[in-house]
Amino acid sequence: MSILFGPAGNSDSFYAQGYKASWQAPAWLHAMGLNAYEYSFGRGVQLREDTADKIAEEARKYGVTVSAHAPYFINLANPDPAKRENSFRDILESARLVKRLGGDRAVVHVGAVMKMERQEALRNCRAGIREAYARLEDAGLGEIHLCPETMGRPSQIGNLAETLEFCLTDERLIPCVDFAHLHALSGGGLKETEDFAKVLDAVEGALGLERARDMHVHFSTIEFTEKGEKRHRTFAEAQYGPRFELLAPLLKARGYRARIICECHGTMAEDARAMKDIYEAL
Repeated sequence: MSILFGPAGNSDSFYAQGYKASWQAPAWLHAMGLNAYEYSFGRGVQLREDTADKIAEEARKYGVTVSAHAPYFINLANPDPAKRENSFRDILESARLVKRLGGDRAVVHVGAVMKMERQEALRNCRAGIREAYARLEDAGLGEIHLCPETMGRPSQIGNLAETLEFCLTDERLIPCVDFAHLHALSGGGLKETEDFAKVLDAVEGALGLERARDMHVHFSTIEFTEKGEKRHRTFAEAQYGPRFELLAPLLKARGYRARIICECHGTMAEDARAMKDIYEAL
């Protein structure tokens, strides 16, 4: 299987061209030469089942692989029982609907440190991931891959090492390596091909090459401050990094089969197509 490219959500141009519904996205993406699509439940799981079925039907028709992003406010570090229960509910609902969408991956923000010691927060997250999978299995959703995402602020749980450690708790976990977040977290540290190679080396060292090759990737340019991530930018804004031109040759040389989802602001489909062009030109 080759690398898949697509957007997170719908570009501004999708709506400017008169499209109004996400079930229309697979045909639109197919016409652009794209083959992946990430549906966002970021602000809550609010998708009607008939709409999910329509998206799944269109995605199958046009050869578009679907994933989903679980709500942003999931926090498995939170020790409050009611808040943890909300997080488990959101993970379960995201998994249920991504399956209905015809997909098999749900990206998850694992948690935030809050006022805890970081090690306590990490322990809570590890326990929460195990509990989440127990609940998925009970619901008949054990085949869904949760994808813990690398995060862009020190206050959040999910630097690269933490994300890879989470993935060691269950083989179904697939790391979502967000290169923009890693760039922001390191104060602009992804500047050379060697910087990207170190990220891939870390994933391969922790999980093995075969598992690393199937990683989920978020890619965009990003604006950041000393506190980390500020906002996602577009490829046209050349003053912002990271740049996919530095990563693409490594993915090609190492035989990666990743799903690469573009999160650029407003131009996610166009910039996903640009990444595909860069990769195919190698």
